[in-house]
Amino acid sequence: MSFRHSKIVCTIGPASRSPKMIDRLLGAGMDVARLNFSHGTHEEHAKNISMLRAAAVEHEKPIAILADLQGPKIRTGPLAGGGPVLLRTGQKFVITTAKILGDSTRVNTVFTPLPREVHRGDRILLSDGLIELRVEKVSDRNVICEVVNGGALGEHKGINLPGVKLRVPALTPKDRADLVFALKHGADYIAVSFVRRPEDVLLAKQLIRRAGKDVPVIAKLEKPEAIENLDAILRAADGVMVARGDLGVEMNPERVPVVQKTIIARARELRRPVITATQMLESMTENPRPTRAEASVVANAIFDGSYAVMLSAETASGKYTIEAVGM
Repeated sequence: MSFRHSKIVCTIGPASRSPKMIDRLLGAGMDVARLNFSHGTHEEHAKNISMLRAAAVEHEKPIAILADLQGPKIRTGPLAGGGPVLLRTGQKFVITTAKILGDSTRVNTVFTPLPREVHRGDRILLSDGLIELRVEKVSDRNVICEVVNGGALGEHKGINLPGVKLRVPALTPKDRADLVFALKHGADYIAVSFVRRPEDVLLAKQLIRRAGKDVPVIAKLEKPEAIENLDAILRAADGVMVARGDLGVEMNPERVPVVQKTIIARARELRRPVITATQMLESMTENPRPTRAEASVVANAIFDGSYAVMLSAETASGKYTIEAVGM
């Protein structure tokens, strides 16, 4: 008989937010349910929490709920017709803070400070680094770019600014409202996104105490600044998440495996649990079996000492959610 020691974190989304699917995820081995506050309304999250708690009682199995705050994540806005649109290498493309529906020539962002944060020559990466832009000109509301590497751009995709140290708060007004909601509805863990300094974690803990709660805080390590302050963040947090997706965009991808091993090793020394996340079994959003490379990624994360591995799109929107957990 074999025993699984590492935990499985499943992101709840359109593919999994029904009583039937939650029952099946629990049966397949889900230990922690992640609610991603980058998407969905409070009403939807409250419904998910009710379904999760009911399923846990029915299965007589404890399940933890992880509320993952969005943080100061910069995203593109909506597209005319719902997208996606094709950006071609060499074309001009504008990111604007004006309220528009985007198309293949321009897109909106609600991050109004963007034109003040970037300069001519800076790189901008869209959609987890699949599309690369180079800034040519900046005006009050517009960042005019050349497309260096084109591709298909969907709605509400991430905007990364490698090498740019953003002057933004660790917890946005939305994060604070989401935190209050999550605590009110009994979240077991709070994940703080884009942590850069230990003070970011301590602020979240202060807000939790003010609400009369004692809930562990997981620091998501997604920025190079977090790696520079790793020890201090580990000491401030109750656990950390290696967010490989944004790390791989913010630094050279070949550095990510080394950084991942460094984080896990140091966290183990300080007795902090580590969740390794992002693109663990990404191909299983479309295919019933993982690639051999993905199987190695998961195995190495566990061999290195990860307390848990996290599935994102695999369980939130994938076609093979149960199979992914069963792997």
